[in-house]
Amino acid sequence: MENAVVMDRLTKRFGDFTAVDEISMQVKKGEIFGFLGANGAGKTTVIRMLCGLLLPTSGKGSVSGFDIYRDSEKIKQSIGYMSQKFSLYKDLTGQENLRFYGSVYQLSKGDLRRRIDSLAESLDLREFIDRLAGSLPVGWRQRLALAAALLHSPQILFLDEPTAGVDPVFRRRFWEILYRLAEEGTTIFVTTHYMDEAEFCQRISIMHRGRLIEMGNPQELIRKYQQITLQDLFVNLISGKSTDE
Repeated sequence: MENAVVMDRLTKRFGDFTAVDEISMQVKKGEIFGFLGANGAGKTTVIRMLCGLLLPTSGKGSVSGFDIYRDSEKIKQSIGYMSQKFSLYKDLTGQENLRFYGSVYQLSKGDLRRRIDSLAESLDLREFIDRLAGSLPVGWRQRLALAAALLHSPQILFLDEPTAGVDPVFRRRFWEILYRLAEEGTTIFVTTHYMDEAEFCQRISIMHRGRLIEMGNPQELIRKYQQITLQDLFVNLISGKSTDE
């Protein structure tokens, strides 16, 4: 299967601090790939490099076949990006937010109208789409932000802690949506610190202090390390690495 994301010894330093230390991995097209790690592990820095928002210090990488050094603008057009901050304008309605992002992606008025109608239906947003974004409960703002990231039908969706602060019921519904998107061929690259969410991924990678320490199918990794839960696996791997260092 063809790769959607490729990293080869990708590194990012800020002065003397190494935030990402020679990360190498591949994410297949249509895969739901989980990126795990404690706060400060380097997950967001990796995402920002892959999305063309931050230049690496060294190493190689490509997204949808585009080089992360030379083709950052092409990458931005081919991906959807959603962060835990929900990049919405609170004083605009949901509809107005989507129209704004549609103009950023240079969608025609007709295409934009059809996409908004389609996403409002599939994400169950019709009841809330004409309300001010700032007045919406966090779970509905999450869906609105996802709609904004999906407007231009991206091949790859990057989600950086997208369910932080969202209640468990909305988190489960959100993941049902992600599964549907993956079944339709969208590649999902998601960072999370919720272990129950990580179990929904087809593969996960675990970062610690800027380094990749393990990668594979969640259940296979649990068996490999003879753990009971993914939470146990994560804690044991991280604590073991901290002891080694």
